[in-house]
Formats: sequence, C-alpha cells, structure tokens
Amino acid sequence: MPFLPTPSLYGPLALGLLLAGCTGPSKDDTGAADDSGIDAVDPICTEPEPPSCVDEMILDLSLHDDKVSDGEVTTVVDGADFVTNIDASAGGYSQAANNPWVYVRFGADGAERVDIDDESALEDMTWHLALRRYIVRVNSGDSGPSCVGAAAMLGYTYGELTEVPAGMNYLQDDYYTDDCTFVNDSSGLEGSPQAAMSAWWEYPGCVATTEAPFLVQLEDGRVIKLVVEKYYGGEGQDECNTGGSTTEPGGFYQIRWTAM
Repeated sequence: MPFLPTPSLYGPLALGLLLAGCTGPSKDDTGAADDSGIDAVDPICTEPEPPSCVDEMILDLSLHDDKVSDGEVTTVVDGADFVTNIDASAGGYSQAANNPWVYVRFGADGAERVDIDDESALEDMTWHLALRRYIVRVNSGDSGPSCVGAAAMLGYTYGELTEVPAGMNYLQDDYYTDDCTFVNDSSGLEGSPQAAMSAWWEYPGCVATTEAPFLVQLEDGRVIKLVVEKYYGGEGQDECNTGGSTTEPGGFYQIRWTAM
C-alpha cells in the first residue's frame, strides 16, 4: 500500500487558499474566470523552479526527451462534474519504461493532454498532472517546475467534500532526499515514488482504488476536487477492488473532478 499522508501531515508548504463557492463545468463566463472556468484567485507561483534531482529522475522514472505520449485524453460532463478518461497504459507494464508519460491540464472544457516530452516537462508550467501506469505526479517539487499541490482528504467521500476546509495545506511531490536518494512509497513496487497523490491507490495484488478524494491546488491558486474512479478497463476495477485480482488491462484512468 502506498504512503498515505494523514490529514495533519499534508506537507511542508502551507499554501494560502481563498474559498470560492462550488461550481460545475457549466459556469457562466462573467469575466471573473479565466480559461479554466474557475474563479481566479491570487497565483501561488508565476516563475518556473526546475527540480533539483533531474539527472536522477531521468533514470529513476525513465524520462524521455524524444517521445511525446499519444495517450488519449477525453472528457464528458456528468451533472456538476467532469469525467476525464486518460490512457496512461504506456504500452503495458513491461513496456512502460520505454514509453513517455502523458501530461494533463485542467481547463474550462475539461482536461486536455499537453503534448510535451518528459524532459521538456521539467521546465514547463502548463501541465498539472503526469501519469504513467499507476503513478500520478503533480507539477511541483521533485516532479516539475510549478507549484501544483495535492491534499488527500481521507476523512471524506467525493460527494461529502463540498467546500475547501479553512487553512488547507497542500503536499508537493517530494520523493528525493537532500542527496537525491529516491524514496519509494510503501506499495512494494519498484520505482514507485512517494508522490503527493499516492493515496489514490493500494496494492492487494492489483491496483485497487481507495476512492479517497483529493483537493488539488493549481499554480494560479484555484482548486479542484477529484477522485480516481477506475484504473482498469471493463469490469476490472470492481474485480480488483473486491477480489484482489483482474485480467483486464491497466493504466486506463477514469477521473471525476470539478472546480471548488
């Protein structure tokens, strides 16, 4: 099972947050929102700050400088939510190291793929999440030059999380020590970093969804909530969650999210 941050240990950075009413994907454009469809607030960062352990990360996470993912990213509207499907299968488990990560940005009409290679992404603030197989990275800290942060709301269901609690702190990706030693999560799977969003899954023999919702603060200070609903195709997620195994292919995310 991967590292699960407790509600009181969301990370070293206490990032300021302005509360806004919960809005859905059909928010009217009144001039108070920009291209994300979420009310604008004060930015958290505006200039890139590249990760400090780049050479190590290129090797540990098999980053590429000559490949751009063509994994499909599609979004539909479901009531007050977006549902985004992301193909982060990367050619299957045995071929993942030979394939690039898929980069995703949250916007007004859903989430879209950012067409960028892995090494260029280390200097690019336009993406919010990077996914490959069961690993989800946020664009901050040891993963990228931005300041996207995530908080696992372990005491809530997605439906119960209707507002941002006061004084929220957000965890940035932090899986290297000061001397650039790689820190694995507790899943037991090799090369699986202790990332800010590790709490979305656990490993009883397959990738089971915990259904833990997250608050994700973007670089411009706006917040979305999200939950990973599926990792496997077909009936695979139910099979994995209830029985601990499945033969369905993995890396096919279904993520439910909305602006806060």
